[in-house]
Amino acid sequence: MAVSEAMSKIRPDVSAIVVCFNEEDRIEDCLESLRWCDEIVVVDSFSTDRTPEICRRYTKRFYQRPWGGYGDQKAHAHSLTTKDWVLLVDADERVSAALRDEIIATLAGDGKDCAGYSVPRLVYYLHRWWWRGGWYPDYDVRLFRRERATWGGSEPHEKILVDGRVRRLKNPLEHYTYRNIDDHIQRINRFTSISSGELKKAGYRWRLSDALLRPAVRFVRSYIVQRGFMEGFPGFYVALTAAVYVFLKYAKLWELELEERNKIERKRS
Repeated sequence: MAVSEAMSKIRPDVSAIVVCFNEEDRIEDCLESLRWCDEIVVVDSFSTDRTPEICRRYTKRFYQRPWGGYGDQKAHAHSLTTKDWVLLVDADERVSAALRDEIIATLAGDGKDCAGYSVPRLVYYLHRWWWRGGWYPDYDVRLFRRERATWGGSEPHEKILVDGRVRRLKNPLEHYTYRNIDDHIQRINRFTSISSGELKKAGYRWRLSDALLRPAVRFVRSYIVQRGFMEGFPGFYVALTAAVYVFLKYAKLWELELEERNKIERKRS
């Protein structure tokens, strides 16, 4: 019997949770990497492609509900789990064999001392792994005790809040973030719209300095400080789109404030 198989006999049970929508080209690889888990809970937002069919091959715990936001959907998936530990994996992510073995060994060993574990994420995009340029290690809590975690953060960046000690794991979660450049640009447009709305809800006011300085700082950090320049043109492209993301977030906040002022003026006239 392999060491990982032996350890899996003594570790606590693990529920994996995945939320998805129209992911037929990626969901199977994701779920295949979770076969070792004791339970897989999938919450789908009424996909119109083959996603439901594929998911049902891997789990009986397949549910559908309307999309309520990233945090809301994942919190609902969390509420459906029954095992001691919960592992959150997005549909575009994969648990490598090395990370699987590390999780199994960790939970079999010192799992009693922690309430959660943060995992580094390694992006695969433009036919390469991004160790440089700002996307790695991007630690995020993904493994946590079911009864000692709640959900916070703001859309589209939900956050798991753990009551207790959190440690870091070493092996990365593989993240196939964007299918291609077109998908990347669409995601930037969608996420900046959400982010600007969240800023406005939080009472943040638009400032010209944010729109001018923050994108420049983001580019320099990605391209120079985090050595994106060593990736050649792809490194320049990633740094530039990161800066564009920041710029659009504040430009859209400005647009929201402009629309609000125009509504007030129309009511007065």
